[in-house]
Amino acid sequence: MTRRQPIEVARHLVVERFPFAKQGWLGGSVVLGQATTTSDLDITVLDESAAVHRESLRFAGWPVELFVHSEASIRHFVAKDITQRKPSMARLVAKGVELLEGDGGEAVRKLCEQVLAAGPGLLSQDALAGARYALSDLVDDLRGAVPGPVCTAIAVEAWRRAGDLVLAINGHWTGGGKWLARELLSLDQASGSNWALKLHESLQHAMAGETEALEQVAEEVLDAAGGRLWEGYDQVAAVPEHGWVRD
Repeated sequence: MTRRQPIEVARHLVVERFPFAKQGWLGGSVVLGQATTTSDLDITVLDESAAVHRESLRFAGWPVELFVHSEASIRHFVAKDITQRKPSMARLVAKGVELLEGDGGEAVRKLCEQVLAAGPGLLSQDALAGARYALSDLVDDLRGAVPGPVCTAIAVEAWRRAGDLVLAINGHWTGGGKWLARELLSLDQASGSNWALKLHESLQHAMAGETEALEQVAEEVLDAAGGRLWEGYDQVAAVPEHGWVRD
């Protein structure tokens, strides 16, 4: 069965379910040229009359991730994402295809475009030190790891931390899962570096129990970030005024 075109389906969904929507955007893999056979439609709806929520559904044969927002909630999540250095909300709106006619949502789209273009900025010195410490500790763990489940877990975390750190020291956005790899590829394309492939290939070796290549790439990242940091690292704990709070 042939599915209808994603933009047509997304527009139909918004018009049918959100008659008072100011705007809708189809974002994600299908508009970024990264879609696979299992990709869904990421649809953001700007509707001041609807409850802010997200919903997973199927519509016209497509799996859909639906994000319903007010302008205020979009601004809130854009600001929250900046603190995490992951521009999920801004990208959905800024890179999304507009689904409704008119200039609804123009101001918030412009904000998202500006945030996305500006990047997250560089890490604070404290955050940078913490990232260097965490990756240094993982490299030591890799060197002592015995091939098996624990080694695999350490390798995956070292890959993630190294990727996060190299993106951070270049003032580049990061991401989770596939978006971490995509952000590394984006950095490489912009700067002529080769971090994505080096980390990918070294992780493959580490998953087979051969950790030396991943150790080396992680050390390269640490050198670029200011060097290894373990002995002498000191972090002041943020303790509530009346002592520790237990969950």
